[in-house]
Amino acid sequence: MPGSVLFAPPHHVVLLDDHLRWWSYVHGADWRHPLGPRSSIAGKGAFPVVHVAYEDALAYAKWAGKRLPTEAEWEFAARGGLTGQIYPWGNEFRREGQWMANSHQGHFPDHDAGADHFTGIAPVAQFPANGYGLYDVAGNVWEWVSDWYRPDYYVELAATGGIARNPQGPASSFDASEPGVLKRVHRGGSFLCTDQYCSRYMVGTRGKGDVSTGTNHLGFRCVSPRSE
Repeated sequence: MPGSVLFAPPHHVVLLDDHLRWWSYVHGADWRHPLGPRSSIAGKGAFPVVHVAYEDALAYAKWAGKRLPTEAEWEFAARGGLTGQIYPWGNEFRREGQWMANSHQGHFPDHDAGADHFTGIAPVAQFPANGYGLYDVAGNVWEWVSDWYRPDYYVELAATGGIARNPQGPASSFDASEPGVLKRVHRGGSFLCTDQYCSRYMVGTRGKGDVSTGTNHLGFRCVSPRSE
């Protein structure tokens, strides 16, 4: 039986040197059964679709007459018109004391205190939109973009001099920690992001993932041809 990767918080404090301490492969987990074979998406129509591998996201976008954004497009849109700010809403993680994204509070990974009113994934649009009216470009679930992952791509691009206009990403994938695994870029962070371990709700940061793997904190958003 096929499955997917599921966040499984330990019941006690653990060292943060091995992410396998809080992730498990669950047979029967998929987008219709996000917590395993006995779960369902009944009543979850307002939640992001998760457990989606890259090719699944690509296929849906094509079916819908859309496409996945490039990493550069995603970041431009996520910034919402701001320049040089840490978050899509400015430089303070909490704006005037208000939670701005679904992230992890408490002690990672064993206890999410839910101070932002959510423990785990949240319905969409529960936090303020950015300047372009886009919701959840920080936190909640990671999002696939179309770029292959290479850690040195933007360094090499900068070394060429001049201004890169709408870069399309590298021609191939490479991750020194897993050189034989094809990976694409993730953007936006998720409900698991915290300054204790992963603060990638910061708009300029990125993640990476095996193109064949889905998790329960990874989804996607599409680009509509009408927006181009």
